[in-house]
Amino acid sequence: MEKKWFTISVYSENNVGLLNRISGIFLKRHINIESLNVSKSEIEDVSKFTVVVFTEEEVARKIVGQIEKQIEVIKAYYHIDDETIYQESVLFKINSSLLFDERNIQNIIKDCNATIVTVSRDFFVLAKTGRKHEIDEMYNQLLPYGIMQFVRSGRIAVSKEEMPISALLAKFQK
Repeated sequence: MEKKWFTISVYSENNVGLLNRISGIFLKRHINIESLNVSKSEIEDVSKFTVVVFTEEEVARKIVGQIEKQIEVIKAYYHIDDETIYQESVLFKINSSLLFDERNIQNIIKDCNATIVTVSRDFFVLAKTGRKHEIDEMYNQLLPYGIMQFVRSGRIAVSKEEMPISALLAKFQK
């Protein structure tokens, strides 16, 4: 089977220990979690886990099945990249002298649609939101100039197709 990027969306009650149990499911299968984000969802009192993995579809399907066996989990889904709209965010901390002395830094900022968040005497901070390859490209362009700090968020994603989670919850609330 061919490996692909999968975005796994998990809707759950917000309970202590669930993240540990979900990550344990990946650990048992020796699947590396490439990205993880947990946030409030569109449904009151329901959290959404967004997990990105690189694996075969059969493995992704089995993982979703195991996740759904957790008591607090309401529903889990998996999607390939073409079925989602997603973004990641990053911050770069760079030496301030480069902003003024290296013309190419200003071109990188402009070409990558990055924004300057703050400038101080010693450093400036850039913010960029985009897809994984866009962020990787900017990182590679800035790397030769020296990156003082770099941090990347987990993927946030919505599916292109409707996920019937709201309808499912409405049945339980009646």
